[in-house]
Amino acid sequence: MRIAVLAERGAGESRVALTPETAKKFIALGADVAVEEGAGVSASITDEAYRDAGAEVATASKVVDGADIVLGVQAPDVALLAGAKPGAWVAATFDPFRETARVEAYAKAGLEALSMEFMPRITRAQSMDVLSSQSNLAGYKAVLTAANVYGRAFPMMMTAAGTVQAAKVFVMGVGVAGLQAIATAKRLGAQVSATDVRSATKEQIMSLGAKPVFVEDVAGIEGEGSGGYATEMSEEYQKAQAELVSGHIAKQDIVITTALIPGRDAPRLISDAQIASMKPGSVIFDLAVAQGGNVEGSQPDQAVEKHGVKIIGYSNTAGHLAADASALFARNLYNFLSAFWDEEAKRPVLDEEIGNAVRLTQGGKIVHERLTTQ
Repeated sequence: MRIAVLAERGAGESRVALTPETAKKFIALGADVAVEEGAGVSASITDEAYRDAGAEVATASKVVDGADIVLGVQAPDVALLAGAKPGAWVAATFDPFRETARVEAYAKAGLEALSMEFMPRITRAQSMDVLSSQSNLAGYKAVLTAANVYGRAFPMMMTAAGTVQAAKVFVMGVGVAGLQAIATAKRLGAQVSATDVRSATKEQIMSLGAKPVFVEDVAGIEGEGSGGYATEMSEEYQKAQAELVSGHIAKQDIVITTALIPGRDAPRLISDAQIASMKPGSVIFDLAVAQGGNVEGSQPDQAVEKHGVKIIGYSNTAGHLAADASALFARNLYNFLSAFWDEEAKRPVLDEEIGNAVRLTQGGKIVHERLTTQ
C-alpha cells in the first residue's frame, strides 16, 4: 500500500495533507509513504522532517508512481496522477458542485475521488471532518484579523485618563467558525452578540457568554438542513431577519459573517445600505468571500472600504495558519483512513455509510447521488 502526497498547486494554498506525525502513523499501519519535495515548506515542515519520520521524499512523478492512495488538501489535477494505480483513491477537498469538470476528469481517468467536504456530520466521523477543523481555525483567525484592522482596543479599559469602551462584535452564522469567533472575541474582551437561522444555536451562543439576536415572531422556521448544516430560509424569515439585523448592525464595531450553504453561493447577509448605517472605522470580516460572499461588495484577499467601513476576507482563511491547519487536516485524513484499515488486506476498506457519503467517482463513472441527480 503506497500513500502519496503532492505539493499543493492551488493559488495561495499553504497547507499540506501530511505531517511527519501522520506519516509515522501510516507507516506503523504498514503503508509506504512518499511525499513530493518541498510539499511542507509553506507549513513549516522540512523534507528532512519527513525523511526522519520514515517517508520517501522525491519528485512528483516518482511519488505518484504506483500510488494506491493520494492525499491532498485541494484535489490535484488529473494530469499529475498519471502514474497512480488504476482505481487509485484520492482523498482531498474537491469543491464538487463548482468544479464539475474536475470530477468528470477523475471519473474518466478511472480514479476514485473521495471528497472530504462530504464527510457526514455523525458522531463517529467527527474526527474526520475537515470542514470543522479548518472552520475552527478560520473563525479564530477572522477575529484576530478584524482586531488588527480595527483602529481601537477590544476590551474595556479603565484608566486614569478615562474609560475605553469595549468593542461590540456581532457574529452572523453560528456554525463551527462562528462559535470559535464568539469565543475568541470574548477572550479579547469584546461585547459579543450573534445570530443564526437555526434556533437550536441560541443555547450555544449563550453558553459562550454572548447575546443571541434572533427573529422571534416567525414561527416554524428552524433553519436546520440535513446533516446539521444550515439551509435556505423563506422570504418571510429573510425579511424579518433583515429588519432585525439592520437595527442591530448599525450599533456594531466589528461584524464577522460565516454563513455558507453546501452546494450554493453564500447567502447575502449584509447589504450596502446596512454597511452605510455602520459607524466609520467599523470592520466587517466576510468568511464566505470565496463562495460569493455574505457582504455586498466584499472581494477575496482585498480590503474594500465602503461608507467608511473596512470590508475584508481571505479566500483561504485557514491557510493563514498553515502549520496548525495542516496538522489538523492531516489528522482528519489519518483518522478517516485508519478507521477502516483492514489488517489482512493492509489497506482501508470503506463501509457503506461513510464510503457512499464521500465517494464521487468509481469505475469510470460519477456515482455520488448529489451529483448524478442535479
